[in-house]
Amino acid sequence: MEPYPALLLENYQDRVLVVADLHIGWEVSLAQKGIHVPSQTPRLLEKIVRIIETTAPTRIVFLGDVKHAVEKVELEEWRDVPEFFQKIGERVPDIQVVLGNHDGNLDALTTPNVKVHSSNGIMLWDTIGLVHGHAWPRIDLLRCETLVMAHLHPVVVFTDELGFRMVRQVWIRSKVESIKLAKALFKHAKIKPVGSIRSEARSRLGVDLVDQRCIVMPSFNENLGGRSVNRRDGERSKSRTLIGPILRSSAVDFEHAELYLLDGTYLGSVKHLRSLS
Repeated sequence: MEPYPALLLENYQDRVLVVADLHIGWEVSLAQKGIHVPSQTPRLLEKIVRIIETTAPTRIVFLGDVKHAVEKVELEEWRDVPEFFQKIGERVPDIQVVLGNHDGNLDALTTPNVKVHSSNGIMLWDTIGLVHGHAWPRIDLLRCETLVMAHLHPVVVFTDELGFRMVRQVWIRSKVESIKLAKALFKHAKIKPVGSIRSEARSRLGVDLVDQRCIVMPSFNENLGGRSVNRRDGERSKSRTLIGPILRSSAVDFEHAELYLLDGTYLGSVKHLRSLS
């Protein structure tokens, strides 16, 4: 949704705003290193409220990593996260969270109007699957034409001849080989297909596997670091970039994935940009 790192999904009267990777409380990790930054939660809230006022969503889904501490809950998170949900709830009554890898003990911080889902993801309208990306998705998300994930914090990085670096957040859109993804999911779930992968999906899920697409969202918190998707340091760099089981399943055609800036500008494919970096 130009020019914000947020996604608006519409189906008749249902308008779902999707936001990922807020990492509320990330300033604490800096303070522990002697770098003191004021809480940026009010700025995050202000930006989301601006989007809500523009789009008038019927519900909002936070696609993982609402808070920053992985397992514990920092003191600042006890204060900021409930207040954040309360302020959002005054504008959007239906708030849902798909747990990310940083959301340990998030349940204790949520207000009553927040519904928390497991990291395996949720499905919208039988066509769109929403996952954070650090865990395997629900097997029935194979029926979805589109998978939306976060977790990667994708950016592109370019360096000029003087050594100056330009770093920009990007959206990623890629094709997914559904048979490869189904095979990986079946293996993870310890399901041994009786026949072909396609027939197994049909018998277990009642659907025919279709070509899917994957959309990787940029982090909503622009102060976070990101993973450069256009580095060309060989296989080691590639393995570091492809975090999460979906990307590492080899089902996602990452090399030919399309990259877009927040304002919608098309940059080219990952493979093309790596050749220029």
